[in-house]
Amino acid sequence: MNNPVNDAPLTLRDVAAAAGVSLATADRVVNGRPGVSAKTARKVHEAVQRLGFRPLAAAAELARARSWRFAVILPRGSNRFMMDIADNVRAQAGWFRARRIAVEIVETDLFDPDRLAAELAGLAGRFDGVAVVALDHPRIRAAIDDLVAGGMAVVTLVSDAPSSRRQHYVGIDNIAAGRTAGSLVGRFLCGPWGPAHAVKMGGQMGGQTGGAVGIVTGSASLRDHAERRFGFGQVLAEEYPQLTLLPPVEGRDDPERNRELVRRMLADTPGLMAIYNTGEGSVGIGEALAEAGLARRILCIGHELTPATRRMLLDGTVAALVAQDPGHEARSMARVLHALVTGQEIVAAQEHIRVQVILRDNLP
Repeated sequence: MNNPVNDAPLTLRDVAAAAGVSLATADRVVNGRPGVSAKTARKVHEAVQRLGFRPLAAAAELARARSWRFAVILPRGSNRFMMDIADNVRAQAGWFRARRIAVEIVETDLFDPDRLAAELAGLAGRFDGVAVVALDHPRIRAAIDDLVAGGMAVVTLVSDAPSSRRQHYVGIDNIAAGRTAGSLVGRFLCGPWGPAHAVKMGGQMGGQTGGAVGIVTGSASLRDHAERRFGFGQVLAEEYPQLTLLPPVEGRDDPERNRELVRRMLADTPGLMAIYNTGEGSVGIGEALAEAGLARRILCIGHELTPATRRMLLDGTVAALVAQDPGHEARSMARVLHALVTGQEIVAAQEHIRVQVILRDNLP
């Protein structure tokens, strides 16, 4: 599915309307001329910031009569985090208009390398830049390399393909995110509060008899999920050897698949004490635990704050989330692609996406 994001370029008249002032007043404020109250000037500056209006940049683009076309390739389906990224891309319509950028959101099956490679190949000659949630797969790396060789700016988003010729990656350090999840599991289970929880579950901790930890992942080919599993396993092996890490099971971020996988995991592993979900589909995990009467008794750590994971945090099904800001990622992707096609500098500090830990107590 292709979804255009914007149409006409943003103008000073749009800023005036957003601030609720006249065009002349907006012109005075934007160009630094006197005669406007501090309160009114603040309203205009807030509108400029909100819309992403940059008069000098907009004027330069208009003078050159140069327009750009960007594609953003996201997974088709019910992945709420990816839907949040799409919503945040659409929310930047004014910023794109000001720079004469037309954006299309392309939804496809990211778990199918043939389908994704074909989607990338079809962009050649139609777009100036693309942001793609990438599989780390030979066909995808080759497709990215072909686009770059043809003069297109390519940015990977959320999940990287570092051995390709892509020019930039927008996303968190996923090894650090996995290590963070591992530390949370280890400290919840093996900290001062861990033995009481273990006794309640019928096991023993404290370096004696450990418990099993399950991993539900989206796909082995998604670099972000693979790096999270790697970081998670590092911490458990180094710091919590009394915990036994089970082989990961792949649910493709689908709640129904995840529910069935966790049902089998519970049946096969009586000593299961924790589940780490590296991606989406946490609802299915919660449903399987509830069916077994184990919700809030088996520790769950997941990723990304969505309406579903918010509810699971509030009712205790999930103990903590390792999250990233989809708004920051959408804005960073836009800035980086624009910088690449116009030859501007990428500000590394501005584009750094932080790893966040969210508990019930600090829900935004």
